[in-house]
Amino acid sequence: MKLKTRLTISFFIIMFVPIVLAGFTFMCFWKVQIKALEQTYGFDDSDYSYLMNSVQLLNRYTIKDYGNLTEIAENYPDRLLDEEYQIRLNQELQKKYSYLIIRREDRIIYKGNDASLLEGSSLPDYGENDWHDNSAMYMDGKEQALIKQVDFRFSSGEEGSAFIVTNAYELLPEMKRLAFDVFISVFLILLCTAAMLIIWIYGGIIRPLKKLEAATVNIQQGNLDFTIEGEGNDEISELCSSFEEMRKRLKESAEQQMTSERENRELISNIAHDLKTPITTVKGYSEGLLDGVADTPEKQEKYLRTINNKANEMDALLNELTLYSQIDTNRIPYNFTKLNVSEYFNDCVEEISMDLESKNIGLTYFNYVDNHVLIIADPEQLRRVVNNIIGNSAKYMKNKRGQINIRIKDVGDFIQVEIEDNGKGIAPKDLPYIFERFFRGDASRNSATGGSGIGLSIVKKIVEDHGGKIWATSKESVGTVMYFVIRKYQEAIRDE
Repeated sequence: MKLKTRLTISFFIIMFVPIVLAGFTFMCFWKVQIKALEQTYGFDDSDYSYLMNSVQLLNRYTIKDYGNLTEIAENYPDRLLDEEYQIRLNQELQKKYSYLIIRREDRIIYKGNDASLLEGSSLPDYGENDWHDNSAMYMDGKEQALIKQVDFRFSSGEEGSAFIVTNAYELLPEMKRLAFDVFISVFLILLCTAAMLIIWIYGGIIRPLKKLEAATVNIQQGNLDFTIEGEGNDEISELCSSFEEMRKRLKESAEQQMTSERENRELISNIAHDLKTPITTVKGYSEGLLDGVADTPEKQEKYLRTINNKANEMDALLNELTLYSQIDTNRIPYNFTKLNVSEYFNDCVEEISMDLESKNIGLTYFNYVDNHVLIIADPEQLRRVVNNIIGNSAKYMKNKRGQINIRIKDVGDFIQVEIEDNGKGIAPKDLPYIFERFFRGDASRNSATGGSGIGLSIVKKIVEDHGGKIWATSKESVGTVMYFVIRKYQEAIRDE
């Protein structure tokens, strides 16, 4: 879920859920408390509008008591002179936050609340109002109270008045409880709503951020072997996915750097080893010349030829190293030009044949391409490809009579060059890796099979830069065939 959507939903939850739940809770409590009022105080009227009017509510509060008092005053007035009856009647009224006052003539003979500020002079006179069940008088003074009056005559003929006084400050306990319950409910609703939102937001925002924080600490400590996955399709998940992609690239970069450092160390080791043998040879033969060991013209010529060959080996090795550095920075100097396939490879074969003949290796050349076929290539770099492949074949040739076959074929839009030898072959497990830098199938390093290990990787790079492809097939003890293709030159046909 998108962060914007999550925040919008949170806003509506905060706004409306507490209101709806609080309203529902209030209605439930209202029904319960109204039932309690009906059962406790005998409110049986289906119209509860009086609950909104505190004076009317207090008036109804003592309707039954007022009726009973009226009946006693009319039929048994002298019972109101009985102190025990007065106390019992007052105790019933006190349960409803009211008390009893009885007046005989102008003298108050009983007051149910000693703390009351009402005096005889502040009470209504005998017969002052036409009282009935639903009538009362509100006194606003030192003591705010609702007064109901019952006028009667004692058996002696004296005037008497009984007053039910209800404290206007008091509320029904049920109404107090209702207000308290509603307040607690609203508080709990708000608390639960906030808790749910916190859990929801924590799960969608805080937890992924904690993951990102832990991932950042891992990267800071150099640990890239972990994963962080985004859950969902919100912005935080997209950030987690981007972070995971960054981690993968950092890990790949670190691994490439480690591989590059290892390859460089291996290259230095290979070069040092391969330079040591020819340098030792040059040093030994030059000392032989200086010491006069080569005392005949034939020996001297042999020594000088050996020194020259070893110098050429070192020169070739250094050229490979230079080209490798250019490959590593993608700065191989190319000079592309149109080449006639037949003429170019005829010259290459003629040049190579003399070198192979001196090594007792036969060379056979087959050209199946028409004489007019052209390619776009760098003649020097393409010659390097052919020389590196044939030099590799000659290096690992174990037969007493070696044989190399070169075939040039036309394969549609490409010309295909096949270079086959009858050497010792390449093991199947090594074949997929022969074009990788520094790979050497022969683990033993000696002067016969030495090399930097970058020759075929250079070949692959040059062929691919010409828009071609190179691959190989091989059988152990039978030989190896190297294939590479170069795209033919085709002039664009212009529409008239």
